[in-house]
Parts: sequence; structure tokens; C-alpha cells
Amino acid sequence: MNPVVYDAAVLIAADRSTRQTWADHRVRLEAGVVPAVPAPVIAQVSRSPAQVQLRRLLRGCETIALTEPGAHAAGRLLALAGTSDVVDATVAQTAAELRADVVTADRVDIRRLLQAAEASSQIIDA
Repeated sequence: MNPVVYDAAVLIAADRSTRQTWADHRVRLEAGVVPAVPAPVIAQVSRSPAQVQLRRLLRGCETIALTEPGAHAAGRLLALAGTSDVVDATVAQTAAELRADVVTADRVDIRRLLQAAEASSQIIDA
């Protein structure tokens, strides 16, 4: 099983206790795959300390910090892809760096960004 990067849709689904999301997450963990989540994705979804399920999911993930070089790389992807969503760009940049697949509900924008990054990442529907 390939490494994966989660986008906001996965975190939202986990927070809503979507069974399939939790089942898929468990399969990954049991296969030894620790999903990566860029910190801006967490910022996009986090609204309250009461989001217990969100925090529970994140305990089984690796949070990837947005460094200055990473921010510049994400900005470059935005320019190349002609898009403007910084969080999507950090997801694509992280996937390209880690040679990971992306679990997302936003196939169109993520695909454009992955193509701009010349990444071989696959897109998995969230």
C-alpha cells in the first residue's frame, strides 16, 4: 500500500464519524501506512476543541509542517496550475515530496496541482 496524504474532506468525514472513512483509515494503519496531513489542512477544518473525532483521527496521522521552502513550492504550484487554493497546493506539494497518493474529494483541482508538480501520485476518492 502506498503512502497517502489526507485533504480536508477526509478530516471532515472523520469528524462526522463516517464509517467508511474510519474503516479506510484503519486499513491503512494496519498496513503500516501512517497518513500525512499538512498543517494547513488541519487549520482549514479545526473549529473547536469539541471535535473529538477529528483529534482522534489525527493521533493516527503525521502532521506535516508548512516550512518556508514548502510555502514557496506550494506557491509555485499555484502559479503553474493556475489555481489559488493554498491548502490544496500544500496537499499536492506534500504528496509530490513524499511520493504519496492523495485521498480527496476535490479530484479536479488536486489533479491539476499534481500534474504541475509532475507527481506520479494517484487520487483516491474520500
